[in-house]
Amino acid sequence: MTQNNDLATAGASALTQLGTSTQPTAGSRLLRGLLLSAVLLLCIGAAALGMVQPAQTEPIPPEQSLVQNVLPFPLSADPTPAEHSATAPNTPYVTETRIRSGDTIATILKRLDITDSSLSSYLAKEAKVRFASKLVPGRSVQAATDHNGRLQWVRYFHTPTSNSTGEPTVKLLQINAEADGFTADELELPSEVHIEVAVGTIERSLFATTDAAGIPDNITMQMAEVLGSKIDFFRGIHRGDQFRVVYENRTFEGRPAGPGRVLAVEFMNKGKSSTAVWFSPDGKTGSYYNLDGESLRGAFLRNSIKFSRISSTFGLRTIANNQAWSGHHPGVDYVAPTGTPIHATADGVVQLAGWHFGYGNTIILKHHSKITTLYAHQSRFADGITVGTKVSQGQLIGYVGSTGWSTGPHLHYEFRVADKPIDPLSATAAMPAATPLEPEQRAEFAQAVAPYRQQLQVLAKFQEVMPEISSVAVR
Repeated sequence: MTQNNDLATAGASALTQLGTSTQPTAGSRLLRGLLLSAVLLLCIGAAALGMVQPAQTEPIPPEQSLVQNVLPFPLSADPTPAEHSATAPNTPYVTETRIRSGDTIATILKRLDITDSSLSSYLAKEAKVRFASKLVPGRSVQAATDHNGRLQWVRYFHTPTSNSTGEPTVKLLQINAEADGFTADELELPSEVHIEVAVGTIERSLFATTDAAGIPDNITMQMAEVLGSKIDFFRGIHRGDQFRVVYENRTFEGRPAGPGRVLAVEFMNKGKSSTAVWFSPDGKTGSYYNLDGESLRGAFLRNSIKFSRISSTFGLRTIANNQAWSGHHPGVDYVAPTGTPIHATADGVVQLAGWHFGYGNTIILKHHSKITTLYAHQSRFADGITVGTKVSQGQLIGYVGSTGWSTGPHLHYEFRVADKPIDPLSATAAMPAATPLEPEQRAEFAQAVAPYRQQLQVLAKFQEVMPEISSVAVR
């Protein structure tokens, strides 16, 4: 590790010398840029070297390389043939297009140069396909033909990022061309996870800066959510604020499959540093902590649905069903359209997922301290939600509906302590704090976040030496 630290120190020294040079000529600017790239690679290489050959107690980070001035690489809306080998006649010719707003099945098939009318008829009549109801702008559709131009299959990547199996996957609908017609299959295949980092200096807005750095909007939103308790991202962002972020990006067969999770982020707001790192002791559920191991969230979210209104509060009221009656309303009702996502308000284990009397389709989650939460009248449950499943705070668990004794689409939410319902709105302030890390988890936490701490430090040094660079990405 001494040799690696010497390398990092030498790199930092070289960066400082570069940052203090004056009156650069065109040639010196070019040389300076080349030296900067080499030095930054040296810094990151030194950090990576120290982690590639660690002591047995140190984590092994992913392999990285540097890309400066990263150009956007959006998937073209026009079909582009995939590469194929001329020596492999059985290799299909694959074309791909991205769904546009207002697209129909017909317009998508036309761009893919599919003229088989029988396929259109199959897609329109086959209930299993549900193709037309799931056309999401930005998602990909592929078509494969053989060397004679005969259609082999069509794929629609309706869920490019999923964790329903506990591992990163991509969900797709595949329609296969058979001798006597077509068949359809829902597939869930493993996707590849790549670790990327980026930095930026705020000039106009957070989204403008992250766009310039090539950071997906989903990652930007996660940054704001993770650090929302520390920074006011609506009114408190100032010009000159800086950030550095480590995040997941996923691919499937070499094609973008969407962003994953923010792994680490540091945001300098008016000179004050706020950090967050993802820590998952069991590899399945986890939470965000600052670099000192302090949790960044409370134990329970106030709301399970975003952008909804309360139609009925906790207490006495008249409940209408087949026979209207008066009684105690043990929860809070949130009005929302059918299909609105429902999220777990806290970490827990699924105690019930099914039909529950007048509650209709219901999920009950068991939490610590004899606390349970209930989510009723759902139209359907999220994939993978069964009794015994562990869920994390904010995880999608179901969708708003109007099942059971419901007179319209809404979520009925209950908060119970020792099976006794209490008002979740008035009890929010009194809810228990997030469960702290256990003493034995502290050492595990320090080991897990060490690579991220080192990455953030290297990037911070780079921004210090080159503040005029508004964005650069390391991938």
